[in-house]
Amino acid sequence: MFERKKAVIWDLDNTLYRITPEFADTLDETMALALIEDLKVPLSFEECKALVKESYRIYRDGGEYFYQTYNISPKDLSHCYHKRNPVHLIEPYSDLAAKLKKIPLEQYVFTASSRSATERILRHIGLYEMFKNRFYSVEDFGVYRKNEDVNVYVQYCEKIKHNPDECIFVDDSYSNLEYAKQAGMTTVRIYYQNNSASDKPYIDAAFKGVEECIDALITATTKKAV
Repeated sequence: MFERKKAVIWDLDNTLYRITPEFADTLDETMALALIEDLKVPLSFEECKALVKESYRIYRDGGEYFYQTYNISPKDLSHCYHKRNPVHLIEPYSDLAAKLKKIPLEQYVFTASSRSATERILRHIGLYEMFKNRFYSVEDFGVYRKNEDVNVYVQYCEKIKHNPDECIFVDDSYSNLEYAKQAGMTTVRIYYQNNSASDKPYIDAAFKGVEECIDALITATTKKAV
């Protein structure tokens, strides 16, 4: 499965760090505040937060309901939400950079977080030096979501100068993996409790947590090298 691969492209949020249920709730509150205070959505905080959660449940995107119902721009919500991102509450994995460096492939990050938020997150979790000049946000490609168009994945591969079939794309969100697969990448899903996407034909492999995924990649690529 990982034969002849040259690059691993990592999602950031809930992949290279864990979004716990408690932190997810804080992020929902952050989006609700951005919608109400910055974008003037006429809802109470409690109503808005509940709709953010419902939007994510239905669309895998906490903002989709508001794009459709209140004509909120994805660009505007992305800007307002990510400038409020409570990065300081993230709990980094221990020694993750050292573990990642054991994978003998080029490594990159592709995230739906804004570029400025991504830099802050990478610095906080100790991965900035490893991914300096190797991380890209959706906004670098003129979009604000990863689950709407295959072309962004094609363009990403062009940016890093690899063919899609040379790349492994790792993400916790199965809706993103569908487009990566359409582009021709090998797709890997990270999950934390039960693999709810085990029936998705566009997912090539799934691992419980990023460390299990790293171990599998090291084993596969080391065997290839031998």
